[in-house]
Amino acid sequence: MDELTSAFTSGLGFKSKETLASTHSSLHKIKGTGLSSQEERRRQNLEIQKEKRKDYLSQIRQLVESDEEDDGQMDISSSKNERRKPKRYMANQLMFSEWLVDVPPDLEENWCMVACPKGKRCLITTSRGNTRAYRKSGYCFKRFPSFLPAGHRRLAGEGKSVILDCIFNEERKIFYVLDVMCWMGHPVYDSDTEFRFFWLQAKFGDVPKVSQTASGNPYAFLPLPSYTCSKSTMESVMSRKLPFEAELDGILLYHKHTHYVPGSTPLVGWLKPWMLPGVLGVTIPQSYLDAKPPNEPWKPPVEATSEMECSEQKNGIDAQTEVVTG
Repeated sequence: MDELTSAFTSGLGFKSKETLASTHSSLHKIKGTGLSSQEERRRQNLEIQKEKRKDYLSQIRQLVESDEEDDGQMDISSSKNERRKPKRYMANQLMFSEWLVDVPPDLEENWCMVACPKGKRCLITTSRGNTRAYRKSGYCFKRFPSFLPAGHRRLAGEGKSVILDCIFNEERKIFYVLDVMCWMGHPVYDSDTEFRFFWLQAKFGDVPKVSQTASGNPYAFLPLPSYTCSKSTMESVMSRKLPFEAELDGILLYHKHTHYVPGSTPLVGWLKPWMLPGVLGVTIPQSYLDAKPPNEPWKPPVEATSEMECSEQKNGIDAQTEVVTG
C-alpha cells in the first residue's frame, strides 16, 4: 500500500471532513443571499485554487493504511451473526458536474467538452498487482487484473499506483476513462484540466495493450478524447461517428483551469444531447432530438445540480465484490 499512500499524501495537506464540508458549502452561497449564480461560484472556485493547494481526500490515509483484504464487503459478526457495513474510505472521491444552467461567457476560450457513453461512474485504483473498481459509495464492486501499471501481479514491481475516473459499460466490458488523478505514483489532482487530459492520452499511449481485452486484462480501458467548445467543433463532434460504440449519455464541459476536486463543482457542466440547441445554440442531428424521453426537460433544471449516473444499490446493501481472475 506504500504506493497509494504516497500518491494521495505526497505534497498534500489533509483536512477534517467537517472543515471540508463547510468549505464546500461556502462556495455555494453568498452571505445573506442564499445560492449565488453559477458563474459567481465558478469565479470563487478558481480564485481559491490560485490561493491555496487544496486536498479533499481526508480519509484516504485510513484507506491506504487499512487491510486490502476488506474490499468493501460485509463483515459477519461471529457472536451475533450481524451484518455490518464496512468502512468505505473511497466514498465520494469522484468529481461530479452540475447542470450547465449559466452558459460561461468564456466557453469557447476556456472550456473543453467530452462526449460520454452510457455507463456507471466509478473510481479505479491499482496497487501491488490488483486493480479495483469503486462505486461512488466507496463499495469495491470489482477486483481484477489489468495491464495498467501495478494492476497485474506480473506488473506489480514495474510501476506504482494509478487512480482513474471512469465510466463502466458492463455490456461491452469497457472502462471509458474520463480523467486521471494519479499515474505511477505521481498525483495530478492539483494540475489543471488541460494538463490532465494531455497526460491521460500520453500515458495510455505508453500502454496500448490495456485497450484490448485479453488474458490478464479482462476489461478494456479506453481514454475519452476532449474537444474545444467552439460552436463549429461541437457541431462537428455531434454530427460524426462518436469514438465509442456505446450509446451517448451526455456532454461534460470542463473549465480548462480547474483542478480535480472530489464532489460536485460548477467548473464542470453537464448537458443531455438534446439540450445543446436550446442552451448553447449548437445544431445536432435529428436523431438526438428524437431520442429525448417524454418526461425529460429540454433545458437543465435551474434549482438542481447534476451528478452523472453512478451505480448505487437501492436497498442499501451491496452484493459481494466480484473477483475476476482474467
